[in-house]
Amino acid sequence: MRRMPLSAETAVKLAAYMKVPLEHLMHMPQHILLQKLAEMAKSQTDDEQKNSESSDKKQ
Repeated sequence: MRRMPLSAETAVKLAAYMKVPLEHLMHMPQHILLQKLAEMAKSQTDDEQKNSESSDKKQ
């Protein structure tokens, strides 16, 4: 199985999100990395939506 092609920036962000060392992240199975990437993207999108809604209410 090939390694998942992640950029260095994405790998660092994902490791911080999962609270695991970067070395552990690089040896995780691909299906877990894809699942965690999707969760991270969803949480970031939700946070951005909440921030934009709260800023709209303030104006």
